[in-house]
Order: sequence, then C-alpha cells, then structure tokens
Amino acid sequence: FDPSDKVRVFVTGLRMAAAHDRNVAIQMAISLIVCAVTLWLQQWFDVILIVLATGNVLVFEMLNTVVEAICDYVEPHYDPRIGAIKDMAAAATGIAILIWLVIMLYEVLRIWSLWQ
Repeated sequence: FDPSDKVRVFVTGLRMAAAHDRNVAIQMAISLIVCAVTLWLQQWFDVILIVLATGNVLVFEMLNTVVEAICDYVEPHYDPRIGAIKDMAAAATGIAILIWLVIMLYEVLRIWSLWQ
C-alpha cells in the first residue's frame, strides 16, 4: 500500500475529468475562486459549504461520464433503455448542479454585499 500511488491516481483522474469535460473545469475554477475569497474573508462555514457542494457536483459529473461511457461500450447503437439510463444519470447530475449553483450564487451575492 503506497499512499502516493493513490494520490497520483486521484490527481490523474481529476485532471482527465477537467480536460475532457468543460463543465467540470468551469465548476472547479469558479469554486476555487469563490473558496479563495471566502477563505480570505475568514468565512469558515462558507468554505466548508463550498467544498461540500463542489465535491458533490464533481462526483456526480464524473459518475455521469462513467455511466455514459459504460453504456456506450455495452451498447454502441441506439437503445431506448440505454437512453433512459443516461437520462437518469444526467438528471441526478442536474440536481447536484442546481444545488451547487444556488450555493455559489448565494456566496457571490454575499461577498458582493460585503464589498458595497
């Protein structure tokens, strides 16, 4: 057991997700910026909220990508059952994104109000 191998695989997977899915890269960038500002403002609860929301959305985005890839591998031709599976995975991801958007919007508006 080598923890550095686990970290390397984690970082590689995260890089692949950001490189192959523009939404993941955008979500990571926005979250890092908002998180950095909340850290600077020493809003510790908000930092935790941002990290949890971002982690949640990234997990769902990556799982959705994996589900789609597996479905395409198993059945390369159109199949309504595969379409339903992909739609449900996308809906789960959509819910995670909506929650993330609400939290990010709240944080940005709160930060904006502090600087007014």
